[in-house]
Amino acid sequence: MTAVVARMNPVQARAWLALVTTAQLLPSVLDEQLTQDAELIHFEFGILDTLRRAPEHTMRVGKLAAAVASTPPRLSKAISRLERRGLVERLPCQGDGRAINIHLTPLGRRAWVKAVPRHIELARDRILAALTEDQLSTLAELLEPIIARLDPERTFDESGAHE
Repeated sequence: MTAVVARMNPVQARAWLALVTTAQLLPSVLDEQLTQDAELIHFEFGILDTLRRAPEHTMRVGKLAAAVASTPPRLSKAISRLERRGLVERLPCQGDGRAINIHLTPLGRRAWVKAVPRHIELARDRILAALTEDQLSTLAELLEPIIARLDPERTFDESGAHE
């Protein structure tokens, strides 16, 4: 029996390495800024942002997990951290005693508002400023089909993908 070796051509390998390296570097840069400015990590900011966009600032746990591309255990731990700080609250779901809703509190909205200006500045001035307007358009055009393949039901997009 022979082993099958998967290969990439040099262009694929370069693109893949750039994409994976970006995916590895970006979270720590975002976490550092958000921790400094709002005592949040990027994942928590995404939860607050998603709830902010939801009707009545409330979502079922399962829908929230899909919207932030999270496993239920990871989301549960984050919700517990945010709940201890008073930024979100767990509420029973009307009509379904087994389901839990997560609700953004006024304090959670204030934390989101506090984080946004510097978060946008970081994205605009430190990350995106390295590219021209044409390159930014190209970047979006290149990444959108990848996102569509990774999220064919457009769960993340429907949540109001993060800015």
